[in-house]
Amino acid sequence: MSHLLTVRPPSRRLLAALVLAAAFLGLGAPVVGAHAEHEGPLPVVDVVEVSGFLDPVLVGMMADTLESLDPSETVAVVFQVDSTASVVPDSEILRLARLIVGSEVTVSFWVGPSGARATGSIAQLVVLGDDIGIAPGARLGSFGDPILPIAEFGTPLATAALADLRDATVGYEEAVRRGIARPAPVLLEQLAGVPGFQMETVVGEEGDTVQPVTTTRFRQLDVVDQFFHTVASPAVTYLLLLIGMGLLLFELYTAGVGIAGAIGAGCFLLSTYGLGVLPARGWAVALLVLAMLAYAIDVQAGIPRLWSGIGTVTLVTGSVFLFDGPSFSWITLLVGVVGTVMAMVGGMPTMVRTRFSTPTIGREWMIGETGSAVERLAPNGTVMVREAVWRATTNRATPLEPGDGIRVVAVIDLWLEVEPIEGAARDYRRRDGGS
Repeated sequence: MSHLLTVRPPSRRLLAALVLAAAFLGLGAPVVGAHAEHEGPLPVVDVVEVSGFLDPVLVGMMADTLESLDPSETVAVVFQVDSTASVVPDSEILRLARLIVGSEVTVSFWVGPSGARATGSIAQLVVLGDDIGIAPGARLGSFGDPILPIAEFGTPLATAALADLRDATVGYEEAVRRGIARPAPVLLEQLAGVPGFQMETVVGEEGDTVQPVTTTRFRQLDVVDQFFHTVASPAVTYLLLLIGMGLLLFELYTAGVGIAGAIGAGCFLLSTYGLGVLPARGWAVALLVLAMLAYAIDVQAGIPRLWSGIGTVTLVTGSVFLFDGPSFSWITLLVGVVGTVMAMVGGMPTMVRTRFSTPTIGREWMIGETGSAVERLAPNGTVMVREAVWRATTNRATPLEPGDGIRVVAVIDLWLEVEPIEGAARDYRRRDGGS
């Protein structure tokens, strides 16, 4: 229970004496309801945010916090929880459990704010706390199989209040009714209910206010740790992998190494860290790599064909089964699949052809195709074939104007050799010396 220290309003005589003394000393009028003076160092409560999957970075911060607690300075530590899964070995969860149970200061858990979730391994740690609070809209439960040894920690999940929550969760009202947690709509109310946290009532001209006496100290991941904690989330790892492979594939069709290649390499390397931390399926990762190779074949050919279909099938399969257990939302899946297909089938071939003029192989299918001139060919210019722009050349004797119909007669290195649809036979006979 919290200790409420009330500052009583002074008597009229005392107030009058203070007013006269202040006026005599030239200090002005007194401040009514000022904080009472506290002797000695103020107590401290540490607040640690536990958000996202329990990965090595987050578990390390929790363990470091519990190990560094000084009972002479800190009265409690409050973990603000919004976590649904763990990607660390059970031995790391066991280590945290021992630190929680063996802590010399109060260990409190707050499942909040509204919308927060505490499920899986973190939920098993929450019920070991000395104090548990929950916010409206938050949920607690879905403990899964017990991780902690019964001989050492007992069977807290087998109690009447928790026995049916192996695969289910409870919300605010149900958790309070069962006695699992106390109501704590906001963090301040959670802190106020922590044993050792002191509050005081301050009297003011506009009414009394309750203010904390205990100092609250917030602990969080540093910038580097927060960055890698974010990278190790399934959605970010998945998107980084696709972006990295896509940009590296794009760079293969350019001359030299540019910004796209550098960014792609960085994204790919970061994704490998996430894949190493998260429970990724190796065969699903291989399918995603195979998808990119399949797309690369048709990018080289310059038009979507069978390999684009194979790439799309393997892309969807690898994406759906990429992680064993914790995964990402369907929105992330949709963004990854649709974005990759659009880039590989539509955007990549056009960029490669029009910007970099990369030589391609396997384009014999284009011989005999018809299209139109984009700009004047006399003899060189660009043409549109199957809604794609290509560099082309024609016989000097048969220049083409924009919009004229053309037919592809050959593919020579970087260029398409074209002829006008009308009058081409006569012009080519003249070029060959015929009559």
